[in-house]
Amino acid sequence: MKTEAAERINVEKIREDFPILKRKVNGKPLVYFDNAATSQTPQQVIDCIVDYYQNYNANIHRGVHALSQEATEAYEKARITVQKHFNAKESKEIIFTSGTTHSINLVASGFEEFLSDSDEVLVSGLEHHSNIVPWQMLCEKTGAKLKVLPMTEQGDLNMSQFEVMLNENTKLVMVNHVSNALGTINPIEEIIQKAHEVGAKVLVDGAQATPHIKPDVQALDVDFYTCSAHKICGPTGIGMLYGKRDLLEALPPYQGGGEMIDQVSFEKTTYAGLPNKFEAGTPNICGGIAFGRALDYMNNIGFEKIQAYEQELLEYATDRLNEFENVIIYGTTTDKKTAVISFNFEGLHPYDVGTLADKMGIALRTGHHCAQPIMDFFKIPGTIRASFCFYNTKAEIDLMIEALQKANTMLL
Repeated sequence: MKTEAAERINVEKIREDFPILKRKVNGKPLVYFDNAATSQTPQQVIDCIVDYYQNYNANIHRGVHALSQEATEAYEKARITVQKHFNAKESKEIIFTSGTTHSINLVASGFEEFLSDSDEVLVSGLEHHSNIVPWQMLCEKTGAKLKVLPMTEQGDLNMSQFEVMLNENTKLVMVNHVSNALGTINPIEEIIQKAHEVGAKVLVDGAQATPHIKPDVQALDVDFYTCSAHKICGPTGIGMLYGKRDLLEALPPYQGGGEMIDQVSFEKTTYAGLPNKFEAGTPNICGGIAFGRALDYMNNIGFEKIQAYEQELLEYATDRLNEFENVIIYGTTTDKKTAVISFNFEGLHPYDVGTLADKMGIALRTGHHCAQPIMDFFKIPGTIRASFCFYNTKAEIDLMIEALQKANTMLL
């Protein structure tokens, strides 16, 4: 009997949209549980990409000919799609970047001229390297002090310490909406509110949240929000930085070149307004258009349906993994996380388990997941990570459990 969540989402029909799910790996049907790294791409988005290159491939904003105008219209229409999805006030607050890493570095670079050695920058202990290293580099250049909000054994942030650490010297707070390593959903509403009370600006890394949650940047009152299209059924090499207009206007350009200028002379150059100011050079035009199409695809399914179904997958997989006597699951309980499970087997190296699972067609991620401080906290070399998407099924989870049982037997 189908569950209520399964009745709201037609998984079999959805799976038909993803041609890669029909392939085999090592002679076995592909079970793709590495969605936190990159989600798969539906045929509708693939068709959008093909259509661009077959029918109106041209540079944008610069040509009076028909192809350029068609490409420009499609690209800027995609920007509006992204704006509406995240509920930004205006499309000029949406900057197309190559992804979350690019977006974070853009903001970090811009704040270089606003920080001094008396300032403090606060990052959470649950961050991806992309939301750690740029701020370390910023602090090295400015003399500002980098402080770390600690995590707990449960994989949450220690929020009792947050207010203690905030003070009038705190200028920036960085936190991911969802931990890529553990799936923890962080209390960003509380973090944003309390940071604003001391005058700090907040950047939220939404790379892992946006496949499962539809953020409202105005309701959150967040200063900067970032994401990558390749985790939301879109292509690689394209992402988004949302910033409040006044903050984006205050930041200096990140790169110089074509498109981001107003007037250029050898004596002086003036810069274009938003969003062009931060989009130097020829952008990933096709990627931007496909990004918008991917959001349309997911919105047509519905994020509430997606979240309900993925929660069911998470709970089912957690129950099945707990059947192993030697399993260790890291992170919070299932009601505080998205569809990610990070785990190990006592006495086994995660890489060995992941390699054997691959031989049986199961795509899992192993390692520190670009979140080495989290692994250091738990005193482990890494974890096995299974991350689910709305096109996955309980039957696939059963195949994963079968593969893990074989790996467990072979390696113990």
